[in-house]
Amino acid sequence: MANKELILDPTTLDLSRVLCDIDEIRRYNPQRYEMEQLTAIVYEDAPSMTCAGYKDITHDEFWVRGHMPNMPLMPGVIMCEAAAQLASFFSLKYDLLGAAVVGFGGMEEVRFREPVIPGDRLLIVVRGVRVRRGRMIVCDFQGFVRDTMVVEGVIKGVPLPANPGATEARQDAASA
Repeated sequence: MANKELILDPTTLDLSRVLCDIDEIRRYNPQRYEMEQLTAIVYEDAPSMTCAGYKDITHDEFWVRGHMPNMPLMPGVIMCEAAAQLASFFSLKYDLLGAAVVGFGGMEEVRFREPVIPGDRLLIVVRGVRVRRGRMIVCDFQGFVRDTMVVEGVIKGVPLPANPGATEARQDAASA
């Protein structure tokens, strides 16, 4: 294990005790098909703003064929996307931002420590550290395969319009 303070010790979680399956995750997160990066939610604690979920990495992931041929490594950006989706899920479920959709607002201090490959289960843990309703949520995140930390960082989420195309159409109509 890394010498970093753990948000949540992964060995204390019962990964067979699923709180929210993919259908429940879809009630909150808009990602679909190959962009869905969560399989299940296994821990939630609203008072501490902490949540844990996982993504089962299969040989059918869209990136396996090309990243890298004969040595499939989960791209770091996809690990970060999984963390973003977990933070978004938690933020939307508990209405922390007052938004219908939460988007990427930025990342800091991201470190990739070990590879993630097909057959692994990537456990992601997020903890909200600052929320400005209507503006931004900032979360620490850590990812684990078994009990080894493979990724960590800080992720920021921002409220997005529920239908960005409608916003553009209104702006176009207003300028016409």
